[in-house]
Amino acid sequence: MTATPTDPTPTSRTARVSVGKLFAAESSNYYLILGTTIFLVLIGLVMVLSASSVDSWLDDKGFFGGFWKQATWAVIGIPLMLIISRFRITFWKKWAWWLLGASLVLQGLVFSPLGFEDGGNRNWIALGPISAQPSEAVKLALCIWLGVVLGRKYDLLGDWRHVLIPALPVAAIALGLVLAGHDLGTVMIMAGLVFGGLFFANIRMRYLLVPLGIGALMVLVFVLISQNRLDRIGSFFGETDDYEGLDWQPLHGTWALANGGIFGLGLGNSREKYSWLPAASNDYIFAIVGEELGIIGAIVVIGLFVMLTIGFIRVIRSAQDPMVRITTGAIMVWIIGQAVVNIAVVLRILPVLGVPLPMLSAGGTALITSLAAIGVVLSFARGQSQEISRDTFTVTAQNRSI
Repeated sequence: MTATPTDPTPTSRTARVSVGKLFAAESSNYYLILGTTIFLVLIGLVMVLSASSVDSWLDDKGFFGGFWKQATWAVIGIPLMLIISRFRITFWKKWAWWLLGASLVLQGLVFSPLGFEDGGNRNWIALGPISAQPSEAVKLALCIWLGVVLGRKYDLLGDWRHVLIPALPVAAIALGLVLAGHDLGTVMIMAGLVFGGLFFANIRMRYLLVPLGIGALMVLVFVLISQNRLDRIGSFFGETDDYEGLDWQPLHGTWALANGGIFGLGLGNSREKYSWLPAASNDYIFAIVGEELGIIGAIVVIGLFVMLTIGFIRVIRSAQDPMVRITTGAIMVWIIGQAVVNIAVVLRILPVLGVPLPMLSAGGTALITSLAAIGVVLSFARGQSQEISRDTFTVTAQNRSI
């Protein structure tokens, strides 16, 4: 019997499925996160150009030396983010252990001849002219690994033994390797993302209080055994008066914000970047944003991080797979939490911790790993949009058959 035009053959139906997958629009969550991220990176490039120009000139690299270096990392990081966004969830589940193991090996290299110390922290490795911070890769690998391990045991997490093994010991090893290099600020961010992963795995709160208490005790111990950290805390509470030492950077960061007022001094017109504010293009770039773009510019930057948070939360709420919810939650706590800490330090709400502002601060390793982490979330958002497209096509096909 000859098929009529209203009776589609299996071949034509297969063709429609393939074309639908090829041209299916991404979800609004995907575009929200992608657009906000690119906007933050662009603002970061402009501010790095302004904040680093004087130091670059003094280092005989020209006014654009710092900018070209950061722009190179952005040119690498953004395509990498888009490539990672094409990976399926099954890829992360398959390679999670390998990614974590490789990142821990890299972190171990900081204690080899390749490692070197910067700012009192041994958390860097040098490969010829290129230096990298392996702890940034550990953050990303740990987020993915927590999602995979806790997601597989999701229905068993009511038992504290399944919460303990293997999540907490492996996380403790990762944090311990970074802490051995004395980078307490990075360890605190990593501890936060581990706590975030456990929280979004719906672990009972009483189980979370134990690792939280242990972590707080360890932070206290490492503060008490370090005179530099004690001095910084004393400076924060006004117990010391060391204008030319510990107080120099926080004070000049505050003055930069005060100079900006509501509308700012204008792009490129910062006064503090003329060797008055250390780390103007790194940890204190938000102070330059406030000085040149004023309160309005600072609010725009904060608003973009709020929008990024909204995008993360929407992916979490739409997640059907526990791994997606846990990993996205851990990445959100990492990136947004680090942004909150950085801005709080510049505003003198917290003592100096030495963590960069994601996507804005100068630094290749931090920028690429942050973009890679967002690429992972984008891959989840794409997976969700494809599930919706498949469900819609299935309903349409069923309605046509009826």
